[in-house]
Amino acid sequence: MTNYINRPRYLQQLIDRRDNGEVKIITGPRRSGKSWLLSHIYKDYLLSHDVKESQIISVSLDSDESDEGNDLIDPKKLKAYLRERIVDDEDNYYVFLDEIQEVESFERIVNGLNSHDNVDVYVTGSNSKFLSSDIRTIFRGRGDEVRVFPLSFKEFITNRSEPMNELWKEYYTYGGMPALLKQRTPEQKVKYLQRLWDKTYIDDVVERNNVKNRQALESLVNALCSSIGSLTNPNRVTNILASVQHVKVDDETINSYIGYLANAFLFEGAKRFNIKGNKYYESIAKYYSVDVGLRNARLNFRQQEITHIMENVIYNELRTRGYLVDVGVVECREKRDGKQVYIQYEVDFIANNGTDKYYIQSAYAIPDEEKREQELNSLKRINDSFRKIVIVGDDIATYTDNNGIVFMGLIQFLLNDDILK
Repeated sequence: MTNYINRPRYLQQLIDRRDNGEVKIITGPRRSGKSWLLSHIYKDYLLSHDVKESQIISVSLDSDESDEGNDLIDPKKLKAYLRERIVDDEDNYYVFLDEIQEVESFERIVNGLNSHDNVDVYVTGSNSKFLSSDIRTIFRGRGDEVRVFPLSFKEFITNRSEPMNELWKEYYTYGGMPALLKQRTPEQKVKYLQRLWDKTYIDDVVERNNVKNRQALESLVNALCSSIGSLTNPNRVTNILASVQHVKVDDETINSYIGYLANAFLFEGAKRFNIKGNKYYESIAKYYSVDVGLRNARLNFRQQEITHIMENVIYNELRTRGYLVDVGVVECREKRDGKQVYIQYEVDFIANNGTDKYYIQSAYAIPDEEKREQELNSLKRINDSFRKIVIVGDDIATYTDNNGIVFMGLIQFLLNDDILK
């Protein structure tokens, strides 16, 4: 029996897309498990469903991982390599090309492969060329994206027998990068995560985007990690870098650098949405790290605020489940001390998948009565019928209060894919 985390959510997405005539593009940050998903999990599935080994052609083009990749990034050599192995017009072939962006003019090769009725093409990529907005252009409208994240908490605890509170502490400290499962000591885990930043992520962003000011980029990474869950924009980041880190850089550069980091799938920005006004605020967002362990390691594990870490974990879980996520604000006028005042109440997350929508607050502990009202103010002022939820760090049975607001425990939320419904 194969001994690995099966990642059924992503496997099912690949199964659903099998032989659909489109290029399957598996995107996500480097080392998040994209290659393993194809070359082991999906390959094992195909082999167990009457596909022969010779029908599966897997090529790693990641020069950090494979000597073969160094050679086959030459487009002519790659074409020749594939041509030698696709030898029968009657058999179906499954071609896996890992980190295809390493090959110059890769789209011509991929589109050529995809034009054959008996060739099903899968590629992985970890930079902006694979963002969904570009897929239609690169692959002539025949690209189908599967976004892969680091291990969710539910995946992380697969085959683990330790107490749940110990597993949760390990997860919120070191995160879910798959290779961490091979690191036995805290020291090894820390060094691995910091090495990812220094030798993989930062180097890759600098090289691919021809970044001139590496110091500013690294300072930006630190600032984004430090301000997880806080509203920000390029101007605020510029001021923080100048006042705290003494790094001078203009707003335009910061905006570009944020884009580079987002395009490398290292951070995501959740836009601020006016719920009653039904509109977005320009250029202001909350940024979340793709993995809390990476975030913690970047800050040398100094800022371990469980409230912000929990919020980041909830955001990532919602994104893993396929939701689009905004941060919300409810604007209203209220009378205070005999005067009409303008108030903004924050909603941590608005999660929407086109069919379902949820308003979600993250609260590490169930607040006392006074703070409870403050926590619920925003949700109680939303007048539509979509479900309103508070996720708390405590281990509680899910219940609904007199306002129709649902309370659920964090671990229950993380382990039950359907609990929001």
